[in-house]
Amino acid sequence: MVNLSVLDLAYIGEGFTPADALHNALDLARHAEAAGYERFWLAEHHNLAGIASAATSVCICHVAGGTKTIRVGAGGIMLPNHSPMVIAEQFGTLATLFPERIDLGLGRAPGTDQRTLMALRRGPESSENFPQDVLELQALLGPPQENQFLHAIPGEDTNVPLWILGSSLYGAQLAGMLGLPYAFASHFAPQALMQAISVYRERFEPSKQLDKPYVMVGCNVIVADTEEEAKRLFTSPQQNFTRMVRGTRGQLPPPIDDIEAFWSPAEKHHAAGMLACSFHGTKDSIKDKLASMIEETGADELMVAAAVWDHKARVRSFELLAEAMA
Repeated sequence: MVNLSVLDLAYIGEGFTPADALHNALDLARHAEAAGYERFWLAEHHNLAGIASAATSVCICHVAGGTKTIRVGAGGIMLPNHSPMVIAEQFGTLATLFPERIDLGLGRAPGTDQRTLMALRRGPESSENFPQDVLELQALLGPPQENQFLHAIPGEDTNVPLWILGSSLYGAQLAGMLGLPYAFASHFAPQALMQAISVYRERFEPSKQLDKPYVMVGCNVIVADTEEEAKRLFTSPQQNFTRMVRGTRGQLPPPIDDIEAFWSPAEKHHAAGMLACSFHGTKDSIKDKLASMIEETGADELMVAAAVWDHKARVRSFELLAEAMA
């Protein structure tokens, strides 16, 4: 059976505050730990009204400090926004505080718009240095070398596990070449999923961190006590993705009774494409709904996102999923 993990964007629901979102993230992580999830990751996004995880390493510290055993990490850090030295120090500090519990997923996209990228003091060309930045970060987190001038303290020799995140063939090739685990962002960009994981497995070269390919597949999953309730809860991510198509992002909306009255046929087509790796159902039905994707991809792990407006329903969804897949 595949491992299950949680991807959290610390969603800020309509009518709630960033403080609510961060409190809910820790509460969800505690429930995920009790339910047996492998890891709990937070994602870096900037200048978005509905996401509270912009300061990702701070959020990871908040969650790791309030849990005991579950792995906590970044899914991911958008490395072009940062210097490798700063990330090595941040995650080296986290690994020092919470030994053997910290993961570092790395993405090449900025996770924001171009003007916000400039506000982060990084230019759009910074993504071109992604492979070199990954290697530099890996070296800073590894054992010190003779005549090494730069040292991340804390950081060096913590050997924080690195992951490459991607939604295209670029990340797949890099993850394979470096012998790192690969996480595909099929929860919002599923189009190249099968081709990317095929390229990753073909190009994989064993490394000190990993001796064989390891594939994590992102998906949206919402589970409820009835099919009708799961379908209704799923209208929140459907509205969210429709707003992305419209260019009118906001806070996470509550569910609605009739999604067909919300979107146009064209918007439905675009949103449905982004939500192709998304599933909803009951505890009894969800395992079969996920089975074909697991079989087709050969995934070692599912990284599950659930944009559910009501926190109690969101916690219930993850608990039911864990029970269904046990």
